[in-house]
Amino acid sequence: MGEKETNRDKTLSALEGQLERWDAKLDELVAKGSAAGHQAKTEARAHIEELKSKIRTARSKLDAAKAQGSDKWDAFKDGLERSWKELEAAFKQWAA
Repeated sequence: MGEKETNRDKTLSALEGQLERWDAKLDELVAKGSAAGHQAKTEARAHIEELKSKIRTARSKLDAAKAQGSDKWDAFKDGLERSWKELEAAFKQWAA
């Protein structure tokens, strides 16, 4: 196993772990949104749907990267990084 594949596997594993943490955080946000008042619920729903969409996109890119061999890793890495940055920014915005 080459260094490139080892780095790929470590990166994919770390991204999978982060995605699982974001899924759990989203569950918390859904629960908090359910307990909020009507106006807050409406705003929370829109943001939650945005987060869900970004998580689906990130999961899709992660699954595609896993399915590809290490020879195509570089092509998928940039797309994954963009998705992750967008998702991270969306969660930070919600927490602010």
